[in-house]
Amino acid sequence: MVPNKNLKIALLGLFSLFIIGTFGFHIIEGWSLSESLYTTVTTLSTVGYGDFYPQTEEGRIFTIILIIFGVGTMLYTVVLFTETMVEARFRSILGRGRLEKMLKKLNDHYIICGCGRIGYLICKELTAEKIDFVVVDNNPETIQKIEEEGFVYYKGDASQDKTLIAAGIKRAKGIVCALPTDPENLYVILTAKELNPNIYILSRSEEMESEHRLLRAGADRVMSPYTLGAMRMAMAITKPAMLDFIEITTRRQSLELRMEELEVCDGSPFIGKSLEESEIRARHGLIIVAVKKDTGKMIFNPLANYIISNGDKLIALGENENVSRFAKVCATMV
Repeated sequence: MVPNKNLKIALLGLFSLFIIGTFGFHIIEGWSLSESLYTTVTTLSTVGYGDFYPQTEEGRIFTIILIIFGVGTMLYTVVLFTETMVEARFRSILGRGRLEKMLKKLNDHYIICGCGRIGYLICKELTAEKIDFVVVDNNPETIQKIEEEGFVYYKGDASQDKTLIAAGIKRAKGIVCALPTDPENLYVILTAKELNPNIYILSRSEEMESEHRLLRAGADRVMSPYTLGAMRMAMAITKPAMLDFIEITTRRQSLELRMEELEVCDGSPFIGKSLEESEIRARHGLIIVAVKKDTGKMIFNPLANYIISNGDKLIALGENENVSRFAKVCATMV
């Protein structure tokens, strides 16, 4: 628990009084530092055993002043400390209850296992896209950071069945394994597939040799942050214009162009129509650069006579406003 500002000030004031009292008695009465500290503590705590008491006029005046200013400060600090402890405990109980209710309500959400540097950035992106997720982590410092961000979380070991069940894995749409080591991610993949065989699994890979093992264990996709970062840095040297285009089209806050994946849902007016008949380019100012079928097949640069089907994922390129408007008509963003 981190003390609040008032408690910090009160503790600092009380500590100062102990220092002043100790050195005051030491100088005025000539007592040793341990005797002076002992007398200061018994005076401020109102215990007053009486085995040490001022013998001089100056010492008695100093004691009166110390009692006037010190006893009130001592009582105020004790009350404030107790209040802070009780309030923190009360908040913790209420917060835990609120989180449990939110976890029970989650459906078709994502479970983020591990909120280190990679996991934290994933959470920020999902928050910006307004996608439901729950973070699973058991590091106290990480949990504090998660609470400050306001993420829904469950404190526990992601490799344990009870932890994933509490995080709603049987109702979840997907799980992201972003733990720091490949063996940890491998164990989470095996546990997740056992609890929900149909769940989509995205895993981080630390070592290149581990990629095929993670895929064999049940991961649908494995990505290495180091490999992706190295490729991007190499592209900045060899193909800077291409990298600029990728960054412009994939950056969420871009005001120029945006590339988005849009899933054609039930009831969409474009189902059964060709790209030419749908007039996506003429009416919405968008270019369909690719289509991903339900089977996983990718069709790049589809022809004008391509027939749009239910469940198709259209990779659209255009201005941010046009993409958002088209999404409302055609599909739901994923």
